[in-house]
Amino acid sequence: MRDLRILCLHGYHGSAAVLRRQMAALAAAMPADVSFVYVDAPSLAEGDFGWWHAGAGGWERTREWATRLFHSTGGFDGVFGFSQGAALTGLLAGLQQARTGDANRDIRFEFAVMVGGFKSDVAEPDDLFARPLTVRSIHVIGRSDMVVPPNESRLLADAFIDPLVLEHTGGHVVPGHPAVTGPVAALLKHVADDHRHLPARTGAGR
Repeated sequence: MRDLRILCLHGYHGSAAVLRRQMAALAAAMPADVSFVYVDAPSLAEGDFGWWHAGAGGWERTREWATRLFHSTGGFDGVFGFSQGAALTGLLAGLQQARTGDANRDIRFEFAVMVGGFKSDVAEPDDLFARPLTVRSIHVIGRSDMVVPPNESRLLADAFIDPLVLEHTGGHVVPGHPAVTGPVAALLKHVADDHRHLPARTGAGR
């Protein structure tokens, strides 16, 4: 039996430490056999911020960083993203699907949780949203979100097949009330139950 490992991606101007605080209430409501892995965008090491900037500046650096991370850590069962991190989660889902059939592909995960996300238009040789994304997904949308308008989050959800959309009355936050944490915890428990026979992964955790 092993814990689920979830890669957690912060928002623009954020960091791993900031996201850990933002997710505290939600993480506390998750099953005990879930390990959250919080990471900094590669730009932070260079005195910059964000996963990419206007015009997709920095996207290639982030894409290559993500590929190396999945390879070096043994992978993740799921990805959680907030704000620009949620947009990145959508792009990673697109990369995973675009690389299906590639024996050397490293980006692989079973589910995605996106909070306050949006559908990004970063430049890629192939449109990462050309086909509906099949990975299981949950999309958390704040009806009072003034940073990422709810309609933009819904456009991201529409890129997935059978997305679970959870709306709350708050703004651009990671909500911690049961109407959101309950369905997220239920998904994680379902996936964890499927994985109880698998050996433990290596790598850092919560």
